[in-house]
Amino acid sequence: MTTTTPLAEGSALVAKRMQASSGQSFPRHRASAESALVVTAGRCTIRFADRLQELSAGETAVIPAGDWHQVEADTDFSAVHVMPRDIRFTFSA
Repeated sequence: MTTTTPLAEGSALVAKRMQASSGQSFPRHRASAESALVVTAGRCTIRFADRLQELSAGETAVIPAGDWHQVEADTDFSAVHVMPRDIRFTFSA
């Protein structure tokens, strides 16, 4: 199971908690602005079109605007996703 829960909102930024069980994936998407994913527990892999980025608890990835990607849980994991308030997402079919 994957979940995304709002944590905080400011005038320019929002933060959301992302959680997933081992082997689960969030939908493949791209965003209109860059964002940061900070893993707080477990491990995940971000699959970009041209590379993989593996993250463990305490590590951070900056996800570029416009890059198609998908976050997959390698173990049960949680992360905080910080992004601009006006970010827009496009999901693949």
